[in-house]
Amino acid sequence: MKSLKERLEETLYVIKKHTGDTYPVGIILGTGLGGLVKEIDIKHEIDYAELPHFPLSTVESHHGKLIFGELGGKKVVVMQGRFHYYEGYSMQQITYPVRLMKKLGVETLLVSNACGGMNPLYRLGDIMLMVDHINLLGDNPLIGKNEDDFGVRFPDMSEPYSLKLVALAEEIAMENKIKVHKGVYVAVPGPNLETRAEYRFLRGIGADVVGMSTVPENIVANHSGIKVFGVSIITDECFPDNLKPVKLEEVIEAAMLAEPKMTLIMKEVIKRL
Repeated sequence: MKSLKERLEETLYVIKKHTGDTYPVGIILGTGLGGLVKEIDIKHEIDYAELPHFPLSTVESHHGKLIFGELGGKKVVVMQGRFHYYEGYSMQQITYPVRLMKKLGVETLLVSNACGGMNPLYRLGDIMLMVDHINLLGDNPLIGKNEDDFGVRFPDMSEPYSLKLVALAEEIAMENKIKVHKGVYVAVPGPNLETRAEYRFLRGIGADVVGMSTVPENIVANHSGIKVFGVSIITDECFPDNLKPVKLEEVIEAAMLAEPKMTLIMKEVIKRL
């Protein structure tokens, strides 16, 4: 079994055949939220299948490419398609790209996701800036031997999402007359959606939205000293007393409707870093 360091070196070897640059900004795009790629001046694209030790995305709407380019005057590396615990990957596999981003020079990570809104003030298509999270995945990517090259054994999580970047995003949203919320994201394993009782429970413990991603990447980014900015798009309303069946097509449609607003915010945040 090769060490994390050895695996990363083998992945970096392939990447360096395409680019030897460093990239201060990393981006992970969620379900139906790949439109930001159109704003990027793309220099290089590498399919996940070409990268040693990289998992392959099995989810519809997750394209499976690592993109290198420029956005808002900054060099960016973008995951167009992420990995989820419910796909059968380990936490270490899910977060491997974040470790790779650290090696590529990433200092700030922007993450987007589609989620279910449980806060009664939230509506379909709304945007929530993540200020905190609750990990109910039942696992943690830092379990096992600590990777001392990246961070300490017990990393602090008092500010998992940069409050400075949240404030910047609020400012950008106000300038562009975009309504945004600030709230707490809870991550569950999936892939099934929740029952009425589970929504009541999750809301009761302090979550505003629920999803199946983002938290593992955030934990590893914080462990590695990377600042994180997270944006959630509410793609379905999860109110127990008025719960309706949800289809993936409807989730993607809702994500695509809200995507231009999210794209503008993320692009401007990068520009002003």
